[in-house]
Amino acid sequence: MATSSAAALWYFESVNLYHILCPHKVKKMGDKHEFIRYKKDDFVYVPEDTASNIYLIVDGRIKIGHYLDDGKEVVSSILTTGEIFGELALAGEDTRRDFAQAMCDAVICPLTIEELKALMFENKELSFKILKLIGLRLMKLERKLELLVFKDARTRVIEFLKDTATWKGQRVGFETMIPTKLTHKDIAALTGTSRQTVTTILNELKEQNLINFDRKKILIRDINNLR
Repeated sequence: MATSSAAALWYFESVNLYHILCPHKVKKMGDKHEFIRYKKDDFVYVPEDTASNIYLIVDGRIKIGHYLDDGKEVVSSILTTGEIFGELALAGEDTRRDFAQAMCDAVICPLTIEELKALMFENKELSFKILKLIGLRLMKLERKLELLVFKDARTRVIEFLKDTATWKGQRVGFETMIPTKLTHKDIAALTGTSRQTVTTILNELKEQNLINFDRKKILIRDINNLR
């Protein structure tokens, strides 16, 4: 079950919002905010729940997904410290169509739509970045659906690496480093494949000197040659 504790407010680093928020505003709101603690496998929300909050991940990992008619789980994203989710509530979603589930013990900071709108009204740059984030997430979802329908497993994994490099990669010359805590099982869930298939494909790419990887990062040698 989830538990609460009083805490200060903001964790937005990975979407570049933390650094543009005024500390005075954070302190002013911090006194009335709480962090909520979730145990592994707890749900933050499920389909048909009322969409009234945006959520900030203080610590831990959250899986976002939905269920098909046959009950099969489809994972759309895996988010970690500093990222936000539930943002479609800001775009008019009244009830949740997806679920958000803790993949490990997690600490979450909920923010009501009214609170976020007030901050966006006072900070136009924040408003722009939030809207940009929603747009990018929708584009990523469309991209994933296209890959699942039309591409084979190897192509899906390679395109996932390229898309993640574009989204979070750090360029060093011709190489691109992707800092990640994703396991092979996570990548399998995100690409609609199996863990064994992901491991085989990544090892093949490593043997071809197209990538290198460990538990904390994936290094793409030359993204233009990754195919």
